[in-house]
Amino acid sequence: MASVLVIDDDALVSTTVLAYLRAAGHEGRHAVDARDGERLWRTWTPDVVVLDVVLPGPSGLDLLRRMRGAADPTRVVLLSGLGSTDDRIAGLEVGADDYLVKPFSPRELVLRVEALLRRAPVDQPGAQTPVVVGPLRVDPSTRSASVAGRVLPLTPREHDLLAFLARNAGRAFSARELLRRVWGWEFGDDSTVAVHVRRLREKLEPDPSRPALLATVRGAGYRLGTGPELEELLAEAGRSSGSGPAVVAP
Repeated sequence: MASVLVIDDDALVSTTVLAYLRAAGHEGRHAVDARDGERLWRTWTPDVVVLDVVLPGPSGLDLLRRMRGAADPTRVVLLSGLGSTDDRIAGLEVGADDYLVKPFSPRELVLRVEALLRRAPVDQPGAQTPVVVGPLRVDPSTRSASVAGRVLPLTPREHDLLAFLARNAGRAFSARELLRRVWGWEFGDDSTVAVHVRRLREKLEPDPSRPALLATVRGAGYRLGTGPELEELLAEAGRSSGSGPAVVAP
């Protein structure tokens, strides 16, 4: 049984969602605005938060931004009546793990909540073992990552994605396959992956406008370089910037 906090001022939506969650065996609580939602979020520490974007007072995005700023790793599904790609991307960039557009199927929401609850990557042995790829180190047990000794401030989902790619360094994966193997989804919008790759590059790459460590392979998807490739690319970036070779973490 998981604990799920629903923050939504629409009584019909919240009542219906809570009923479906409880029918699926989960514990649910409800808040009607960002203030009460934040109080419950911090004191009850739910496994998943279902968060409406439009709330009385501070918005759901404001609340999510504040919680992510405090390094809160709770998985979050955003709900919104705004369904454009830009709106979805804005929610994901703030730190949401998933995004559903109203009106939606309560059963689909339950499935997405349960997908978020599954540990990622779900199909890899030794999922909590640290992974070292040249200058890159990812430690799932402590949720930490660094490249050339520089700590990467990753969100939980960015960490999951990087850990999976690091375990499979040198292999290319399509967005659809990453959705399945990292997110645990058999459904979903490929833009979810694109947003997380972009945010990961902003923290990982020496020059995010010209990604090299995490490259796009035409017709195949995304590929993290092997250890020797990452070392050479970072050294080349250091020479180009005039700062000398990059320092590789032991």
